Amino acid sequence: MKTNTQSFTLVNLQTVTMQIFAALVLLGTALHGAAPMTHSMMNFITASSQVPNFPEFVFVGLVNEIEVVHYDSNSRKYEPKQEWMIRVTGDDPQYWQRETEILFGDQQLFKNNIEVLKQRFNQTGGVHILQRMIGCEWDDETDEVKGYEQYAYDGEDLSLDLETETWVAPKQQAVITKHKLDNNKAWMDRYKHYHTVYCPEELKKLVNLGRSSLLRKDLPSVSLLQKTPSSPVSCHATGFYPDGAMMFWRKDGEELHEDVDLGEILPNHDGSFQMSVDLDLSSVKPEDWTRYDCVFQLVGVKEHIFTRLEEEKIRTNREKPTDKNGINIPAVVLPLVVLLLLLALIGFLVYRRRITGRWC
Repeated sequence: MKTNTQSFTLVNLQTVTMQIFAALVLLGTALHGAAPMTHSMMNFITASSQVPNFPEFVFVGLVNEIEVVHYDSNSRKYEPKQEWMIRVTGDDPQYWQRETEILFGDQQLFKNNIEVLKQRFNQTGGVHILQRMIGCEWDDETDEVKGYEQYAYDGEDLSLDLETETWVAPKQQAVITKHKLDNNKAWMDRYKHYHTVYCPEELKKLVNLGRSSLLRKDLPSVSLLQKTPSSPVSCHATGFYPDGAMMFWRKDGEELHEDVDLGEILPNHDGSFQMSVDLDLSSVKPEDWTRYDCVFQLVGVKEHIFTRLEEEKIRTNREKPTDKNGINIPAVVLPLVVLLLLLALIGFLVYRRRITGRWC
């Protein structure tokens, strides 16, 4: 899954909070016997100084953007986050213990690096974040691979350009480390081997190991939503997996591009995804609504989900009908019906009492 972090005296990257890790949510797709796609393996290391209620060191490993392993300085354990990851020890019983020891060493290294960086930037205290992102992508159709390596300190990046075999440093304080890394041929060869050989091989192994989870296809439930009669109608799909999906409105079978607002694909708490596309009906006559439909397509799945625009299908927040005096009609009718039924029951009991002289 990873290699030991090296002892760099500088490194930079973007500011990180707990929400970043919550956002590192599940994604996945097909491999053999399905649509071609790009798979990814990314490892994120975040070291922090004086951040309240946040571990000083966190490691998160993702495959296809699904968190599969986790380590932090509070637990000091390298642990699987997916059931299928437990099987990684099939031919390596010491895997979890060995990786725990490596990450504990990285934890001390990153803590020291923050202190070096604080001196370089003339900082004496306060909140500081140091992060490393390392990983690769693999196209299962072309077999093309790409590697990524990036550091950041308090929002400023230092990234590796594998094509030119140089580091890119936007900040003057990072130039010292850039030159040191650029001139270290042995380290550059090691980086290239990780990104072009080790990482892709590990990624292919993990994708195959977790195929039942990573490569599944879940279709969503689709609903039509509208806040008020004058609001756009939103076609909302939720519960689909993975996040490779398309959604659009059609009129008479032709895709619409005007009066349409496509929303972002967002994660659900259970690892599935949701998205919506709005249609402005302000210039459309009610009798023409049925000429419109919403189409959802999950990449790699032949079936499409079609939802025709019909008023009775729309779920809305609008208030229930009221009479001319502004009284909610159901609120009045329901108690009246209950009262009439009660009076009828009392009348029956009185009648029975007169006939039989008994209440029961």
